[in-house]
Amino acid sequence: MAASFDLDRSAAEAWTAFAERLGEVVSVMEPGATLTLSSHESELEEDEPFVRFSCDENYDILSEVSGNDVLGPEFQLCREQQVKLAELGWNPPNPDAEPAEPNYWRVAKQEYSQLIAEAAVAVLDEVFQIMHPAFLASDQLNEILNPAHGEPQAFSGDIAAAVMPSSQADLKNIVEQTLLCATDVTPMLTPDGEFAIRYGSSMVFIRATADAREVMVFSPIVHDVEGRTRAAELLMDLNVGARYVKFILLADRVFISISMMAHPFVPAHLLEALRLISQLADELDERLAETLRGETYFEGPGRG
Repeated sequence: MAASFDLDRSAAEAWTAFAERLGEVVSVMEPGATLTLSSHESELEEDEPFVRFSCDENYDILSEVSGNDVLGPEFQLCREQQVKLAELGWNPPNPDAEPAEPNYWRVAKQEYSQLIAEAAVAVLDEVFQIMHPAFLASDQLNEILNPAHGEPQAFSGDIAAAVMPSSQADLKNIVEQTLLCATDVTPMLTPDGEFAIRYGSSMVFIRATADAREVMVFSPIVHDVEGRTRAAELLMDLNVGARYVKFILLADRVFISISMMAHPFVPAHLLEALRLISQLADELDERLAETLRGETYFEGPGRG
């Protein structure tokens, strides 16, 4: 993994790209159509946070953000989140209205689809604190996340068979096809050319090197650690006993990384790397966060 990787910048750029694509989807909604965005933690439940769009016969788009009356106990919006929604221009719920309006809401003409999308993304990012758009579930999420070149087909060959990539572009295509075997959501291509997916409870980035000879797989597991010297010593001890993986400290964040040889590339090895990173993240993140006085990335559904 390149030492220059900037998670905050990568996530911010991903949200910007997602907002642009979401705006395109909202701009072609037909009367009666709805679109719901929520956490990818599970299938959408009635008490889970969401942003919903509805298009009426006049092509007005009603945007709604789940209010506390429809949210379960573990998802209740705190005072800070409610204040943030007001600052972002969302109207508060009105349970006394006819019919009752339990959610935060705003209405805009469909021609302002990009502004509608940006307002929704601000909620997902700043209020719900979803780490990355790859952590979203939606009845149309694949359409929103699909790259401009169209959705590739899932890998159709033997995942245990070696494939010799001819270039970085060829390797990225093979990686993307392989990822479709491991997730039901199209991998999101970041502006830096990495793939970002949610695998289990982990946020995983996959990078094909320029010489097409290596695939780097890495995942952030702890942030805001205190004492870089102590953290470096602990990660050095972990690396001595680690098999296949490397624990890396970048600024105040801990990453798990696996470097895979890709000349030839074996699809099954990538799937195993994803499984191993997800397993280790689940096993170690809370313990590392406690030891290093940091924070895990996933303290609750869809929250970072």
